Amino acid sequence: MNRALLDRALTGAAQVRPLPDDVAALLREVSAPPRLAAHLRAVHDVAWQLVAAIANLCPALRFDREEVLFGAATHDIGKTIHPNELSQPGTRHEQAGYALLVESGVEHRLARFAANHGTWTAPGISTEDLLVSLADKIWKAKRIPDLEDRLIQRICDMTGEKHWEVFMNLDDLLDRLAQGADARLEFQNQYPVAANG
Repeated sequence: MNRALLDRALTGAAQVRPLPDDVAALLREVSAPPRLAAHLRAVHDVAWQLVAAIANLCPALRFDREEVLFGAATHDIGKTIHPNELSQPGTRHEQAGYALLVESGVEHRLARFAANHGTWTAPGISTEDLLVSLADKIWKAKRIPDLEDRLIQRICDMTGEKHWEVFMNLDDLLDRLAQGADARLEFQNQYPVAANG
């Protein structure tokens, strides 16, 4: 494996925030492909921006910021086991990622994002789950109305804010975040899919 490429994907100079040290260490330990490390870094960066803006727009909304950031930084870690899902659709990485995280000593409450980031309709989905799923879509400017509507409704239910106000604020925020998608995709795509690339 080209360790230098992985290190550059994890911490190299870019407009994208580096991953937290513990996550970067875990990705090194599991020999993550550089493309995966860059992807996780891009989604984590968007999640960081998203939670900061949501906390500012909706101060009454209660959620665990650190859970969201960890979830965004590790949601696709199962693609180290199923690397073909880096370049083609697939969901096998979801349960594999959850298992990998738990085996690495990560608590269930944090490992769960690897298993559930692809669904936001299951019973018991938390605000943190919705935010990780949203960051995983908006990083590449993909808008999913059902996901956004669920987050809007959650915010309204928890804060008592008016639906139209939450909709307008979230829509503006997501439009702003989506504007950086080309640069994030360019950052991710400069790294090879294969770990030994």
